[in-house]
This record gives sequence, structure tokens and C-alpha cells, in this order.
Amino acid sequence: QVQLVESGGGLVQPGGSLKLSCVASGFTFGNSYVRWYQQAPGSTRYLLAFFAINSRKPTYRQSVAGRFTISRNDADNTAYLEMKDLRPTDTGVYYCNSQFEGQDIWGQGTQVTVSS
Repeated sequence: QVQLVESGGGLVQPGGSLKLSCVASGFTFGNSYVRWYQQAPGSTRYLLAFFAINSRKPTYRQSVAGRFTISRNDADNTAYLEMKDLRPTDTGVYYCNSQFEGQDIWGQGTQVTVSS
């Protein structure tokens, strides 16, 4: 079964850190894009960080640049999003996204809540 599974979310205080994981099964990332999105409550899904097709150069949304780091381990078929200096506005469901044989693949999401 082709799927992505995110984990690592939770409740954290402002200024805290979390590291999210996204494991691909049934396919490999290969040279596909790998993207992390945030969907805040009542909002649309925003692209936060990604590796473009055939690229290992990360790109970030301005609001998270310098605080978030996207990485990938192709040997484990896992992508990561390391988040530091978290803010209440970072609260939401975080999704991993990639593609396989032309099909857009999404995980089920992992909840991140930043609150004191």
C-alpha cells in the first residue's frame, strides 16, 4: 500500500521544539518532491518547506525560514521537519506530501499545538 505516515506532533510551549517524521511505504521518495504543509484551524493548507523534484536544496516559507529545517533520509525513506522557536501561530495539523507514478500522496497529518 502506497502511503505516508506522519508522527512527532504534540503539545509544546512557545519557544519549544518538535521534530516531525514522515515515513513513506509502498514507494520511495527517489527524485520526487517532498513537501511539508501546515493547516491551521479554520485556514487553508499552506506549504511550509519542500524539496523540489530532482533537488536536494530546501526551500522555506518566509514565516518559518531560520526556525524550521526540512531534511530527508533516503535510506530510511523518511522525511523530517525540525521546528524550533515555536509560536502559537504554528499550531495546526502538519502534512507530508510526495508523489509516486504521477499520483499525489498525502499523509493523515499530525497535530502540533503551541500553547502555554
